[in-house]
Amino acid sequence: MRHIINPYTHQTIATLADSTQSDVESAIARAYNLRTSFAKMPAHRKAGILARASALIEAQADDLAHLIISESAKPLKYAKGEVARAVETFLFASDMARNLRGEAFHMDSARGGTGKFAYTLRVPIGVVGAITPFNFPLNLVAHKVAPALAVGCPIIVKPAPTTPLTALRLMDILSEAGLPDGLFQVLVGDADVGHWLTSDPRIAMITFTGSDVVAEKISRVVGLRKAVYELGGNAAVIIDETVNAPALADKIALGAFAYSGQVCISVQRAYIHTSHYEAFKSALIDRAQKLKLGDPALPQTDMSVMISQSANERVSAWLTEAVTEGATILTGGRIENEIFLPTIIENAPTSAKVMHQEAFAPLVCLIPFDDYQDAIRMVNDSPYGLQVGVFTSDIGRMMTAAEQLEVGGVIINDAPTFRVDNMPYGGLKRSGVGREGVRYSADEMTITKLVVIS
Repeated sequence: MRHIINPYTHQTIATLADSTQSDVESAIARAYNLRTSFAKMPAHRKAGILARASALIEAQADDLAHLIISESAKPLKYAKGEVARAVETFLFASDMARNLRGEAFHMDSARGGTGKFAYTLRVPIGVVGAITPFNFPLNLVAHKVAPALAVGCPIIVKPAPTTPLTALRLMDILSEAGLPDGLFQVLVGDADVGHWLTSDPRIAMITFTGSDVVAEKISRVVGLRKAVYELGGNAAVIIDETVNAPALADKIALGAFAYSGQVCISVQRAYIHTSHYEAFKSALIDRAQKLKLGDPALPQTDMSVMISQSANERVSAWLTEAVTEGATILTGGRIENEIFLPTIIENAPTSAKVMHQEAFAPLVCLIPFDDYQDAIRMVNDSPYGLQVGVFTSDIGRMMTAAEQLEVGGVIINDAPTFRVDNMPYGGLKRSGVGREGVRYSADEMTITKLVVIS
């Protein structure tokens, strides 16, 4: 049996049975047998189900937010934001279901195509297996479920073992919205459940959000089948001399410390022009020290506990390593009342884990720069490439950043944590393969079928 523990109160909030190998095989068989009939479901019916699901999520927003808090310790303000985003995700998917289309084109552009007519169809790839992390237990599940249902793919989700309750609630919501049984199923368990799911050849596509290390293991199992990997990062910001850097402290603090930095696009590295460095540093330290820490269910709370004690221990070890190698802790760097304090460091060498791996913690490294091209080079000196924030009033530098930064998203004059759910989202290098965002996930979950008429 699996005990679901509230990370803040340490109380057991639910006890669930882990899925067995037989459970996984049964779920896959059920979805596989439904794939053909679901592909034929009229678009208006799929759209209606998804729109009703959106309305039900909105109607249950408070309950869902408190469920997210109870299993992940996400502060109330961010839990409410996650629910609001899920409402939109399902609305986007409802629109997508009505507007999935191929294209017609001129075959006679090629000499051999004269006298022929051709068009393409977007057809569902088949059963989708999804694995999701703890940090967005509703909306990261929605990112996979909503587009899969929009295009007609049955989907089986294995949520993080620490946060399965929200996914199970979402399954109930979709059933209430009219989704036939078996088209969205949830499996509960650890890595063995994920292995049984991903290794079954009846799963046509895997969509995984999590660490690059786990993604590599999955890729060796998936082989030639389709896979989309939305992985981590060590997101950076560049703040040049043309902007009021101290005025950005609130935005960067939010980007670095919201939900204790447990977001794959949290600000982990901040490159600040030397002319603004000291003033920005002081402003950011002041803002970090004013954050409200404590009970995630209280509306004023900015930060609470991380997901586990092991997460605290890992980041503490990384900080010890960085300090040993020359880094200076400017604020934070310790645990009080089980909460890892918002932490700002400087002088960290590039060899330190805090600079080149994903901290997934309330930690940001400050680095001064004199030359804008050096800042771009330092940002690119990373195994990851998810999103970068660039603050500048120089249009030329905006274009340079867009052209030269080795990332999936360049966010101009905002933090790299910016995301809405209809935009393409994904990274380069070890930050992932493929793109999410409802329309883009729909593309990943469909096959282009060509029809040529002579």
